[in-house]
Amino acid sequence: MRTDRPVGHQRLIESNQSASRKPFLKWPGGKRWLCPKLLQMISGLEYRRYLEPFLGGGAFFFALRPAKAILSDVNPDLINLYRQVKRIPHKLIEDLRKIPVTDETYNALRAETACGKVRSAVRLLFLNRTGFAGMYRLNRNGQFNVPFGGGHRRPDVLWKNNLILTAAEALRDAHLHCEDFETVLGRARKGDLVYCDPTYTVAHNNNGFVRYNEANFRWADQVRLASVCTRLRSKGVTVLVSNAFHEEIKFLYPDAVAHVAERASTLCPSPQKRRITKEYLFVLQP
Repeated sequence: MRTDRPVGHQRLIESNQSASRKPFLKWPGGKRWLCPKLLQMISGLEYRRYLEPFLGGGAFFFALRPAKAILSDVNPDLINLYRQVKRIPHKLIEDLRKIPVTDETYNALRAETACGKVRSAVRLLFLNRTGFAGMYRLNRNGQFNVPFGGGHRRPDVLWKNNLILTAAEALRDAHLHCEDFETVLGRARKGDLVYCDPTYTVAHNNNGFVRYNEANFRWADQVRLASVCTRLRSKGVTVLVSNAFHEEIKFLYPDAVAHVAERASTLCPSPQKRRITKEYLFVLQP
């Protein structure tokens, strides 16, 4: 991608520097595996700000390390965690180190429902790092219901690898919101870079495509997202969208450049039996 924008814009950090900048959360549908391709695709692009309305684990944000960013997610517990990491990373580490990694402790924390902002952040970090496979799953009552990971999954990596402190530094100048994606993207202006990674469910590519979990992200939301992204491009915003590999999705982005990203599915515990799954990566460039 090339641009004639002024020198005053921030430049993409080189891929080899970004490789060591990992997210501190393990998150469903995380895009750590896709970051090298995303970075390669926008190599040389100059942009003013970075916007990500489906933050999740924030893998691309941490790989990119933009100087100015607007980050959002509709999960209030997740956004609270990011805010506490940004504000009091040392306190979170201190509190985490005091919690024993046992089945009893895990179940007690999982059962907690009402707690303050700091406690909520510590709780989510602990459950994320000690729960089975790092899953994040809520039941119909909005209660976290992932079982204990068995003790071999521990939060120690968060301070031994400086993941929390590094994340706090990356988040220092970022604006964090808990809002619908359309509200967040309404802040985008000419020269900005947007990355959208909406929630989607797909079984083995085209075979058994599921039209989204209505409780998370409806088909109507997908249509709305595509419309918003098209409008952003007309305003001079560069937009990247990760999405399910299916013709119904591709139909929503007729004027985008469509790339296909492949990886081995991580859903099967046996590496030998893992299928190759595909996702679309759409680029809408002014």
